[in-house]
Amino acid sequence: MSWFDKFFRKSPKNSKYAPTFDGWMPIYSQFGTDIYASDVVQQALKCIVDEMKKLKPAHIRVVNNDVSPVMSDLQEVLNNPNPLMTTSEFIEKTMWLLLLNFNAFIIPTYYTWVDKKTGAEKRYYEALYPINPTQVDFIEDASGRLFVKFYFWNGENTTIPYDDVIHIRYQYGMNEYMGGNRFGQPDHKGLLETLELNHSMLQGIAKAMNSSYAVNGVIKYNTLLDDGSMIDAIHKLEDNLRNNVSGFLPLDLKGELIPFPKDIKMVDEPTLKFIDEKILRNWGISLAILTGDYSKEQYEAFYQKALEPLIIALGQAFTKKCFTDRERSFGNQVKFYPKDLIFMTTTQKLELVNMLAPTGALFENEKRTMFGLFPLPELEGKRYMSLNWVDADMAADYQMGKIGNVNMEVLDESKDISI
Repeated sequence: MSWFDKFFRKSPKNSKYAPTFDGWMPIYSQFGTDIYASDVVQQALKCIVDEMKKLKPAHIRVVNNDVSPVMSDLQEVLNNPNPLMTTSEFIEKTMWLLLLNFNAFIIPTYYTWVDKKTGAEKRYYEALYPINPTQVDFIEDASGRLFVKFYFWNGENTTIPYDDVIHIRYQYGMNEYMGGNRFGQPDHKGLLETLELNHSMLQGIAKAMNSSYAVNGVIKYNTLLDDGSMIDAIHKLEDNLRNNVSGFLPLDLKGELIPFPKDIKMVDEPTLKFIDEKILRNWGISLAILTGDYSKEQYEAFYQKALEPLIIALGQAFTKKCFTDRERSFGNQVKFYPKDLIFMTTTQKLELVNMLAPTGALFENEKRTMFGLFPLPELEGKRYMSLNWVDADMAADYQMGKIGNVNMEVLDESKDISI
């Protein structure tokens, strides 16, 4: 059996379409992509996708705010999603599908086994595959369990329990099951009007440029010339134009240059900038981000408005579908790590660590994740603090020697804090 064959499963018996509040059948066809012919739209989405593919997915366990990594079969799959893709390619494909369709579906393949100690059913993950179906139907069986039926371009279809499908939705609100508008498709009506205006302006600029290459004037010869002499005169004029390097064109007494006046109207820069920004605002992107000439503050705004919601959505979608209720109760999560505090400079991060670390306010793994480093198992639950600090309410007693001496190592604050 090939990896492709693992997808195709039969629909449950006695199935019917899943119910909806608005009465529409939960059948969603392949979504439109009219807006993606625009270069501005493609460049804007690429800004988001290129940043998201830098993420590092991790299986972690969070207990009392202490984060520790878990080296599991799921982590191995996150590091190598499937035979066709690297991790960055997997994230890139998933994000393009999400931004193009407002819905992204990922099918995990796995086999199950029963833990003899606890009696709980567990999964061993083999791969993760993002898919691009042409149609999606939501159905339920006789017991009310929800399934998703996917149709593909090659005519094949498969039905999978919704609990086994990682489903990420974008602009989710109008439809019970899908992101986008009430029909489960991207709503680009307003954006298409702006793109049409942008297209019209670009067409006008192209016409203005072409008109500048048209006939610029006429040469009037103040004498009668036969056809042969006229052609020779025109060729001589063309040679003079081609060979002219001084900017002056010599004419004899017989020739008179009559220029055509032109008043070519070009679109002004503020108008072009306004249209571009109006398009980019749909995804929370500024022109500075698009061109790569951004400041720390501009990137921070881009991260918080455009990237962070997607990062949170990814982590929660994977956590919900990759772990059972029992596993989640023990703090198991999937988190997609950016370089935490990515909009801070390295100097600012060091200042933050040096300020908080002496008070014991940071776990050692928290320090590592601030710099985009994975937490380490050997540092799980470890916090260090300086002994040069004392409870303010006990300071007087400590100074007067009323508190017994304790033989403990005092950390030297003059030394750099280890991260």
